Amino acid sequence: MSDEIILEPREPGRRRRYTAEQKRRLLEEAERPGASVSEVARRYGVPPSRMFVWRRAMEDAGNEGLKNNERVVPESEVKKLKAKISELERALGRKTLDNEILTEALKIAREKNCCREGAPGAREVGNEAHR
Repeated sequence: MSDEIILEPREPGRRRRYTAEQKRRLLEEAERPGASVSEVARRYGVPPSRMFVWRRAMEDAGNEGLKNNERVVPESEVKKLKAKISELERALGRKTLDNEILTEALKIAREKNCCREGAPGAREVGNEAHR
């Protein structure tokens, strides 16, 4: 692996895309003694503000990842997962409501059947002796 950082020239009218490896190497170079983010940014034609954003993101992700011993998840994936959780919670709420309604209806039906003595098929629920 060479110490040289190669950045493809920017196409006119398009933003330059940086790989995670390129970002990491640019930030590592800026961390060397005597170097600065602005100097490295000028040398490679990267906006200094972009490098400061990368550095902040790397520090935040690194601290959280190390602290929790977990891998860092992209924000877009977090948003998708939160949306899925909300969808599942709504579905669970609907099913819980359906279950409560049906349980109450069954209770009422059992009470009516138990009150009718001599009705065909009338028996107490749970009493296996009548089978």
